Amino acid sequence: MRRFFPSFLLSLLSFLCFSPYAAIANASLAADSISTSISDSRSDYHEQLILRPLPLSALLASFNFRSNTSLSAFEAHNFRFFPRSLGQILQHAGTRELHLRFSLGRWDAESWGARPWNGAREGGTGVEMWAWLEAETDEEADHKWLTLTNALSGLFCASLNFIDSTRTTRPVMSFQPEGNHIDAKATNTHLLYGVLPHEVVCTENLTPFLKLLPCKGKAGIASLLDGHKLFDSSWQTMAIDIRPVCPEDGECVLQIEQSIDMVLDIDRSKRPRDNPIPRPPPAHDMKCNTSKPYHAHDTCFPTDSAANQDWSLSQIFGRPIKGTCPLTDPTVSPVCIQVPDSRIVFASEGAIEKKSPDQTSRCFDFPAENDFEVFLPAPETQDGSVVVDQHLVKPETPLLYAERSFTGHGQERGGVQTILRNPSPDQEVEFIYMESLPWFMRIYLHTISARVDGQPGKADSLIQEVYYRPAVDRARGTQLEVRMIVPPASTVFLTYDFEKSILRYTEYPPDANRGFDVAAAVITILNRDKSVGNSRFAAYNLRTTTLLCNLPTPDFSMPYNVIIFTSTAIALAFGGMFNILVRRFVAANEGPENGLKKGVNRLKAKLAAMFKKGGSAPVVMVAGEKKME
Repeated sequence: MRRFFPSFLLSLLSFLCFSPYAAIANASLAADSISTSISDSRSDYHEQLILRPLPLSALLASFNFRSNTSLSAFEAHNFRFFPRSLGQILQHAGTRELHLRFSLGRWDAESWGARPWNGAREGGTGVEMWAWLEAETDEEADHKWLTLTNALSGLFCASLNFIDSTRTTRPVMSFQPEGNHIDAKATNTHLLYGVLPHEVVCTENLTPFLKLLPCKGKAGIASLLDGHKLFDSSWQTMAIDIRPVCPEDGECVLQIEQSIDMVLDIDRSKRPRDNPIPRPPPAHDMKCNTSKPYHAHDTCFPTDSAANQDWSLSQIFGRPIKGTCPLTDPTVSPVCIQVPDSRIVFASEGAIEKKSPDQTSRCFDFPAENDFEVFLPAPETQDGSVVVDQHLVKPETPLLYAERSFTGHGQERGGVQTILRNPSPDQEVEFIYMESLPWFMRIYLHTISARVDGQPGKADSLIQEVYYRPAVDRARGTQLEVRMIVPPASTVFLTYDFEKSILRYTEYPPDANRGFDVAAAVITILNRDKSVGNSRFAAYNLRTTTLLCNLPTPDFSMPYNVIIFTSTAIALAFGGMFNILVRRFVAANEGPENGLKKGVNRLKAKLAAMFKKGGSAPVVMVAGEKKME
């Protein structure tokens, strides 16, 4: 310890005297160069929170974190903003591009409109993952895929290691790489896709997600992320996208983009954590609809739940934003809210408000060391009544609505029906419909058909192309990709039949009677503009809901009953036979004295000895014996 302190003081003195930060106070030229280098490093990372009020008293919160690192630094194992733990996994597994999704809930497209990011950051319920791997053969790609899933399973505390060959497919038309793969060859780049619809997303997946951020959720917009709020939302998805990006006038970089999107119910989020039970508000706090003719001082008709409500960050997330991350790009506003200019928004002192030219959103810049709070009051008219939906940004209409469900009855066969509705009155929608089904759902390919609602007969012309890869029992799942068209202002029904397999009794889960989860269908809407057909991004993406398939399930109580009956029969038979062979049968009076009789005789002998020593002994009568003196 005595040797440590002088060396520590010497190091500290040398740092203060010869470090660039000490030179700032000595030379302005050095100060300019240092500030330039810091600003350049900050441009490699930025974060932004977008808040958008939705109808039905909902709030969409979109967290976006993006960081870049040059490919040369990545290959040299020089990690700054890119997480080292994830980068080493990608290098070991030979991954060129990775997309990972953790999703929960259902997006209500009828009320909330189009999905955020055009559905590009959305996944089906559970865990969804696809990646481009560099390998010479399919066997090598499968081995690297297994290595990647097992490593990510430990990193994100998820069951990704259960993505085996039965849950892995190789899409042909559905997914296209988002990054710039200049030196990639079609022969040595393999696309693999896996999904776990039964995976439950929870807090243990959020914690490693936050640890990948430069500020670890301690500062900036990530300080709002709390597991109690995130997983209490009506719909939420966590996305991680890693892709190479090559700008035209710069060096290629490896970009990681982390996104969290959630739809919060304002009423439920504003409840105090220590008293979450909903209770009716007092009479003086109720908001009444004054447009009703029977409205009076003693009569109140409550306003609809779709009415705009006042809220703040502290009420929704339980805390304000703890400053800004010191590593983020200062040119990107950290918080934006999408409300019309007619709405009044209050922000913390020192915040700078920037309104967009389209008058539908505004962003805020605030000092890095100050907490930030934003408050959105409920709009009111001159008579004091609350306006319902006039002060909301109208949600964008999605390009396609999709619903999927099972048809049929019984435990032997069934069917799948997907309802696809095009809301556009003059534009047809061309898309790719992909199903990744378990091996025990055997599709009858000849039953695939499409028909337009309101028109008799089949409309097979709507189906442009079909790719089908049949399943192999206990080795590979079923893959179905259909490229089809939905006419304008039409509803198309896509149906097919399938057969259910009977599993071995060891293949059933503990909750066998619940059923088996079937992954959501992936719908990729192609770009309408043919001139940008080489664009890396699809026009729109969406997922249907997952399904629950009931298979023929044996009565698992029968083995228990058989075991109990057999054990009882064997115990009775063996016990009787053992007694006959081992024990010796004698008459009761021939056997040795035992039990109560032996104890009585012993007591009698002791009493007789006591009285004999004292002189005269009284007469003792014992049943079955003669008199004794």
